[in-house]
Amino acid sequence: MKETPHLERFGAFRLSPLPEIHFGRQSIERLPALIRRYGRHILLVTGRRAFTDSPHWQALTSALAKEGVTWRQVCVAGEPSPRLVDELVAAQRDAGIEAVVAIGGGSALDAGKAVAGLLGSGNSVMDHLEGVGRGLPYTGPSVPLLAVPTTAGTGSEATRNAVLSEQGPDGFKKSFRDDQLMPRVALVDPDLLAGCPTDQLAANGMDAFTQLLESYVSVNASPPTDALAWSGMQAFHRSFWNALEGGPVAAVDGYPGVAYAALMSGITLAQAGLGSVHGLASPLGALFPIPHGVVCGTLLAEATALNIAALRESGDAAQVLTKYAHVGRLLGGAPDLNEHDACEALVVTLREWTRRLAMPRLGDFGMTRDDLARVVAGSRGGSMKTNPLVLGDEALTALLASRL
Repeated sequence: MKETPHLERFGAFRLSPLPEIHFGRQSIERLPALIRRYGRHILLVTGRRAFTDSPHWQALTSALAKEGVTWRQVCVAGEPSPRLVDELVAAQRDAGIEAVVAIGGGSALDAGKAVAGLLGSGNSVMDHLEGVGRGLPYTGPSVPLLAVPTTAGTGSEATRNAVLSEQGPDGFKKSFRDDQLMPRVALVDPDLLAGCPTDQLAANGMDAFTQLLESYVSVNASPPTDALAWSGMQAFHRSFWNALEGGPVAAVDGYPGVAYAALMSGITLAQAGLGSVHGLASPLGALFPIPHGVVCGTLLAEATALNIAALRESGDAAQVLTKYAHVGRLLGGAPDLNEHDACEALVVTLREWTRRLAMPRLGDFGMTRDDLARVVAGSRGGSMKTNPLVLGDEALTALLASRL
């Protein structure tokens, strides 16, 4: 059977701006000169310790000094909240910051993105936060942002939204979103993944793969996003297990593939949207201390099985089942499977990944059956709208219950 991984259909689509992308090992060495393009006084937003404790930090700060660039530094230790963003903006607004450089995981990049967007106006991020904010239009301007991921998961370096959260009974996880928030530069150096803890690499990888698969079957998918998502899934398939389990040499060889997959997942989610896993991830991450990648890893197999079953029952969106089948053949290494068996193979493979990665269950983070209705009710915005089909409350409740 000839493999045709993305469909030749040319309907209307929109592509939002992309950053200038620098990808490759040792590309971190280009960062000082790239920063210098945008000014002489910058704000460095970093994660907890991984980058600042590495040799890359000393090399970067020394090179900045040679370029005549001065800097301030702030650390984002966990998922950023609106209050943290507002505090950082208030503290840095009068400092003459000409560019923001965010280096770290998704939390550092999202915080840097939000701060860059608000330094010019001094507004509260709650003026613009989707769903829970004051609904004011964002008019900019954004300070130039350079984004340097040190993990391979969120793809935030290539998206136009900053995800902010408040955790607890009245919690939320929402986006500050605008084309002006897209980073000017995304610098992706796979060597920065060295030393990433295995559990973090696993969760981040499942986030990236979930984003690739959900954007591939999204109702807003287009030929360009199909091609990018497919290339990302191919890279992930070749590289992820080597990066995770292959030992020091194989891991280094695997890092470029997973870094590329994460970058493609950011591009495709920004252009095409996501699906039910990310729709559920929003209330789950707000109400419980569940890392985002863990939500993806624990739900993806069952969410995919639910979508496939619902699509078959509805008789609609046959093209989406064809796409799921393409991915099933890829992951299963079985190019001659018919469509039905290839879709089944995809679910089997994803369930095996869930087992192999020992993905925690939702109950491990305090969720009970009493919480199911609240999570489902909170899942209806954003990503759920681009799932291949509308899933009812009963189906989503059963999905969550299967992973309690």
